Amino acid sequence: MPRNAKISRTTKETDINLNLTIDGQGKASINTGIGFLDHMLTLWAVHGFFDLDIRATGDLEVDAHHTVEDIGICLGKALAQAIGDLSGIRRFGNASIPMEETLACVNLDICNRPFLVYKVGFLTSKIGNFDTELVEEFLRAMAVNSGMTLHVHVPYGKNGHHIAEAAFKALGKAIDQATQFDPRLKGPLSSKGTL
Repeated sequence: MPRNAKISRTTKETDINLNLTIDGQGKASINTGIGFLDHMLTLWAVHGFFDLDIRATGDLEVDAHHTVEDIGICLGKALAQAIGDLSGIRRFGNASIPMEETLACVNLDICNRPFLVYKVGFLTSKIGNFDTELVEEFLRAMAVNSGMTLHVHVPYGKNGHHIAEAAFKALGKAIDQATQFDPRLKGPLSSKGTL
């Protein structure tokens, strides 16, 4: 059975249609109206081997905040729906990705206990016209709505584009690792028998 999900979300601020396949080939078709976010989500899909299609419009005349956060909400919900009851998955994932002067580390647990620890220091407030503080907003929305404990740490780096890119690549690889099936598991990976 393919693990996929379709999520639609319409508010007075955004209109989002998202289609995610976990066991994909890294195919991405993304149009959010925010070029830098499109780039980051494409990297996420390619390095996680997810197929991801997003069509989004938002009140970008205000700023990108609502659109970025709502896409995080939708992607989190899609992950939770596609993964299902967590039976058989490895649950934990981690990846460290270098990009030139930058190193990004992501550790996560898909466990129905959403939490974000974000230790990323951008040296500038913008990458092009993208507000760097929106990376944290996106990650929080995704973590909360997927039920994931997510730790993102960039111990060093200077270039804002490199910092964000390494973090999104690491996130894709860590989620890919955590969502893989372990043939030894008969249910969820938990000493309690449930998550």
